Amino acid sequence: MFEEGQYFAPVTADEDGSLKVHLGADHPGFADPAYRARRDALATLASSWRPGQPCPTAEYTDDEHEVWRVVSEALVTKHRAYGCREFLDGKESLGLPIDRIPQLAEVSEWLAPLTGFSYRPAAGLVPLRDFYGALADKAFWSTQYVRHHSVPLYTPEPDVLHEVVGHGNTLANPRFTALYELAGQASRRVRTTEALEFVSKVFWFTLEFGVLWEAGELKAYGAGILSSPGEIEAFRGMNIRPLDIAAMGTQLYDITDYQDVLYVADSFTQLEDVVGGFWAECTDDSIAEILARTPAHA
Repeated sequence: MFEEGQYFAPVTADEDGSLKVHLGADHPGFADPAYRARRDALATLASSWRPGQPCPTAEYTDDEHEVWRVVSEALVTKHRAYGCREFLDGKESLGLPIDRIPQLAEVSEWLAPLTGFSYRPAAGLVPLRDFYGALADKAFWSTQYVRHHSVPLYTPEPDVLHEVVGHGNTLANPRFTALYELAGQASRRVRTTEALEFVSKVFWFTLEFGVLWEAGELKAYGAGILSSPGEIEAFRGMNIRPLDIAAMGTQLYDITDYQDVLYVADSFTQLEDVVGGFWAECTDDSIAEILARTPAHA
C-alpha cells in the first residue's frame, strides 16, 4: 500500500480561509468536539506560515503540555535501553524539555548550531516530493498538534511528539542529517512516481523504523520507534530482516499498527554505506531496474 496522504488526516479549507481536519471514525479524538476544534485551529495557524518566517507560535494548553510530559517521561529510560548511540548523542546535544512542548521555532534555533536543520509547520498533507525535497534544504515539515489526551502513549498519525522527540533528536546529529539530506536530494533527482515511492519506502524502513546492531544488542534509530513508548518495547520481537534496498523499497506496510517487518543494519556505518550510498546515486533508471526484478512483498 502507498498513499501520499498517509501521514496526515485530510484537510480542507472553508470559505473564510480557515482549515478543517477530517479525522477518521476510529481516531481517538473523533467524538471530541473540543479536540477537533483544536486540530482545526492548529492547522489554520500552520497555514499562515510563509517561507522565510519563523514557525508560528502555538499556544499550547496545560492538557497538551501534560501529554508531552507523560510521553517524554515514559521514553527517558526506554531511550537509554533501546536507542542507538547516535540518537542518544543527538538527544543530549538538543536537550529537549520534558515538562513542556517546545515551539518549532525554538527547536529550529537549538538545531541551527548543531546541524543547520530547521522546522517548517505543516497544516496537513505535505506532498511527498515537497516533504522529502525540503530535506535537501535542511528543512523538516512538522505538524504542531498533540495526540488525544485519552491515549497519550498512542497516536494513529505523527504528531508534534513524533516530529520533535523522534525526528528532532536525530536532526541534532550530523551523521543522521547527512542521511536526511541524501534522501532529499534523491527525491529531487528522480522524476517518476514509482521511483519517488521507492525512495520514500527506503526512508520508511530506515529513518522512520530502522534498527541496527550495536555491541551485540538490537537498537533502534528510526524516529517512529523512538517516539512510541509502546513500539520501542515491542520492536525486538518483530520479523527482523537484513538491510536490503530492494526489499525495503518494495515492502508493503500498514501505518495503523506496529511495524512487524524491520530491516537491521550491522552498524551505523553500514547504514551510511548502503542506504546513504543508494540515495546518493539512485536514478529513475536504476530504481526501475530494481523494480523489474523484485516483486512487492506483503
